[in-house]
Amino acid sequence: MGTERNYRSATPSTGTQPPGDQHDVLASPVRWLLDRLTAVGELVTVRPVSLYAAAVLRIGYGLLYLTFLLREFPHREEIWGPESPWTPALAQQLFAQTGWTSILTLSDSHVYFELCYALAVVTSVLFMLGWRTRALSCLFAVVVTSFHARAIFMTDGGDNLVLLMALYLALTACGRRWSLDARRIRRRAARHDIPGPAEPGQTWRQLRAGRATLVTVVHNCGMFVIAAQVCFLYGSAGLYKVQGASWGAGTALHYVLNLQLFQPWPALSHFVDEHTVVIAIAGYLTVLLQVAFPFVLFGRLKYPVLVMLLAMHIGIALLMGLPLFSGAMIVADAAFLPDRFYAALPSSLRRAVLRSGPRQRASSRTTLETGSVPPQGRSEDPDGKRRCPLPDHHGDATTLRTGPER
Repeated sequence: MGTERNYRSATPSTGTQPPGDQHDVLASPVRWLLDRLTAVGELVTVRPVSLYAAAVLRIGYGLLYLTFLLREFPHREEIWGPESPWTPALAQQLFAQTGWTSILTLSDSHVYFELCYALAVVTSVLFMLGWRTRALSCLFAVVVTSFHARAIFMTDGGDNLVLLMALYLALTACGRRWSLDARRIRRRAARHDIPGPAEPGQTWRQLRAGRATLVTVVHNCGMFVIAAQVCFLYGSAGLYKVQGASWGAGTALHYVLNLQLFQPWPALSHFVDEHTVVIAIAGYLTVLLQVAFPFVLFGRLKYPVLVMLLAMHIGIALLMGLPLFSGAMIVADAAFLPDRFYAALPSSLRRAVLRSGPRQRASSRTTLETGSVPPQGRSEDPDGKRRCPLPDHHGDATTLRTGPER
């Protein structure tokens, strides 16, 4: 007994642990890593993420490109048509070197060009509305790529971003929310006439499950690539600005505001340029927001950052005359808002309308009561008689004359 007691008392002092405890300590990090990998695998393969955000991207870029095509409609011949200084033959020579392609260079006919332009407009409308989104998303990507490649020397940052997003959206299930496709599916479900065999076999069920998993994986990867693209864009832009001496000195925006090529309203640019302290603060804040953007996406700090980026892009659109670029960036930033935010928007708007309704009725009632025109019509009395309000010509009050009900 004494020997056993001495052995037990000596065991803690040696710092050794039983073999089972050592195995548990070593296995806990491995188990944690396996749990994390399992969670990531389920996130990628089981549930499609950011369906509302994908719908916002579809609507935003469809509307943005439709506006772009309609705005350039009077100048379409000079930019993309056969009368353009950059002729289809020159474009074909460039395509042989760069690997680009465009449906606009297949023919030099004016009729063919007008048909392609009409196709682009119709495709943008249907893509924005979410009609047959799987096919229209691919056609929208072909249209954007063709128009971008046809006049590649007349593009800017906004065109490049729209092109990238059109290609990425072709991989996503961007028609499952806020679309005509989603409306059609809801109606079919309400009528209980969803097409498909009544009793599918084992092979059919496996094929459907495999197809659903494949669609989910491709959609999630597409949304992750979109998020990574925006993060890379902001991060690289911020790091390039850090290397510039004018951004470090706080004078970069001063030079930007004095560029005549980017002055849609010179008076407004000169007015903003007079506030030197505000200009310097805005320059430093721009660099800080762009560099910090990829690091604030997993916390609540991203919401004020997104609001400040929204204000920055609105300022770029107004002061520099780049609405397409600003609109493309604003739509891209919408991809980082969670689905619960978009799902709560209809109910929030409905509650706002309901709150404003009683105020309007109360204000209209107050106007009638305090106005000089007496209330019109007849009112029922609980005793079965009608009260007819008649004006009293001897005073400001209104007398009520009671008579039998007719």
